[in-house]
Amino acid sequence: MAWYLYIASFFAGIFLANAVPHFVQGVSGNTFPTPFAKPHGRGLSSATVNVVWALFNVVVGYLLLVVGHVNSGNVPSLIVFFIGVAAISIMSSVNFQKKERE
Repeated sequence: MAWYLYIASFFAGIFLANAVPHFVQGVSGNTFPTPFAKPHGRGLSSATVNVVWALFNVVVGYLLLVVGHVNSGNVPSLIVFFIGVAAISIMSSVNFQKKERE
């Protein structure tokens, strides 16, 4: 498998995992940080902005999932996909934990 397909798999994991908190907060009617907030990435965006951001992440993540050939028959790609999920999940948990202290 070509190296760039592993990159697509990794970013598919990042985009799809990133969609989850934004979608959950958005459909719950809660404000939550997005890249569009002021200050950038730390302020809060509306619930609607979070849902739109989540849907964008789902579309991009799905396209990268297809491009990266992530499926149960392609174990290396699946492993790289889950590394992407773990990377963004751990980074988000650390970043959003700081939000509670401010």
